[in-house]
Amino acid sequence: MAESSAATQSGILGWIERTGNKLPDPVFIFFYLIIALIAISVISAAVGVSAFHPTQIDESTGGALRIEAVSLLAADNIQRLWVEMPKTFTHFHPLGYVLVVMLGAGVAERSGFFAAGMAKAVKGAPTALLTPVVALVAMLGNHAADAGYVVLIPLAGILFAAAGRHPLAGIAAAFAGVSGGFSANISPGQLDALLFGITEEAVNASALDPSWTSNIAGNWYFISAMTVLYLPIIWYVTDKIIEPRLGKWTGGASAGASVDGLSPDPSAEDGALASKGLRAAGLAALFVVALWAIMVFAPGTPLVDETACEGVSDCSIHTELRPLYQSLVAAFFLLFLLTGWAYGRATGSIKNHRDLVEMMAESMKDMGYYLVLAFAAAHFVAMFGWSNLGLITAVHGAAGIEATGLPLPLVLGLMVIFAGILNLFVGSASAKWALLAPILVPMLMLLGISPEGATAAYRVGDSATNIITPLMVYFPLILVFAQRWDRKFGLGSLTAMMLPYSIWLLISGVLLIVAWIYLGIPLGPDAPVGYTLPGVGS
Repeated sequence: MAESSAATQSGILGWIERTGNKLPDPVFIFFYLIIALIAISVISAAVGVSAFHPTQIDESTGGALRIEAVSLLAADNIQRLWVEMPKTFTHFHPLGYVLVVMLGAGVAERSGFFAAGMAKAVKGAPTALLTPVVALVAMLGNHAADAGYVVLIPLAGILFAAAGRHPLAGIAAAFAGVSGGFSANISPGQLDALLFGITEEAVNASALDPSWTSNIAGNWYFISAMTVLYLPIIWYVTDKIIEPRLGKWTGGASAGASVDGLSPDPSAEDGALASKGLRAAGLAALFVVALWAIMVFAPGTPLVDETACEGVSDCSIHTELRPLYQSLVAAFFLLFLLTGWAYGRATGSIKNHRDLVEMMAESMKDMGYYLVLAFAAAHFVAMFGWSNLGLITAVHGAAGIEATGLPLPLVLGLMVIFAGILNLFVGSASAKWALLAPILVPMLMLLGISPEGATAAYRVGDSATNIITPLMVYFPLILVFAQRWDRKFGLGSLTAMMLPYSIWLLISGVLLIVAWIYLGIPLGPDAPVGYTLPGVGS
């Protein structure tokens, strides 16, 4: 590992690694931020920091309501902290969304369904289309959580070698798709549930729009466009930049085929069993789709609010379909659960109901760290709201941005770049968004950008630099996969190989969000990019 150590001693990437390694765990980052927030709230309350609420009226004066900073050491807030601690934690919106989806996704992953599906998709790809197929399956594999990293990335190396191509190019393409295209997909998933839960918490804390509710399909159109945009970029960078730089592969097809026991040519028996399982999973998926279709289109269904538009002249079909959008968390839970169960029953990985329950329990064990992080993040976000500092900062920040005259698309572009830079130091997507959302979401709402637009801009920046920061949790694992094909491949080698992807994904992502804002394209069903406050005080 001498190469890895040397690579960390010089250059900007070495500085990033050394600086990032000195940062405390994200849980303690939130703890320190809470302490800083308490001190700032005390000072702000003492000096009278305030702002006029943009939507609420002061009944005594008839003018806009003045919002003043509140000390977190005030008796009411101290009481609130200790008395409402269980409620603050359990009512943290991302918590329920993520745990519900992961109950199902854990079964789909542990039964082998995710791994078999990805392997089946890439193994049948023609040699000429191997790169785009690997990249596409990698992006779609975001829903598979760990399986995308642990199964697809080493498998891509094996498949490239079997095709006479450099296996490190396959690893790079898969890594770029899974992690660089972290938010790109053709359907919402657990990441959408996680991020929009935090977004909803930020909107609620600001009290700007009590009627706004999160919809995990709120970025559906946008992330689909990201998939279409990122696919040719990853294809081009792999075939025209990375693979020529790596040179011709002469190690043969089996040099690294022992990676985690994966093989480019599984036995016919294993292949037939996996195919049987995938057919069963496909039938289960059709059942879930049909069930939701019945609940939408059959008479008197629960997922369409037929009374929502009564007496409203400008009401849209999306308003009536809001229960459908809000049911998507449950839909993905059931989809993953039933497809994983069907695959497991067909292949023998699930023998009885106890195996199913055990897989669900194991998935919750994997969420242990997230629960600790969510506890800290929930209190930081809640206390930010209690102090009124989030809203006050948002109001003054929005006024400051308006004073600069910067176009809103440019503001979002700069936000993408900032999120990408922050990602080099804080790897967790939820931790970063929990830090940024309480200020950025209400600030952008005041500037006319919807909460969905703020979330979309954040996720572009969060994805692009995942693949070049050693602080990303899977970065060392990818290095191990690469070293099984090239023993001299070090940390600097991996970072240098992935840097072109990061640059191109960041540039294209910024251009995409800027163009999206300029054109005013909806980000998802019932998710406009623009936003108007429900009422404005004078």
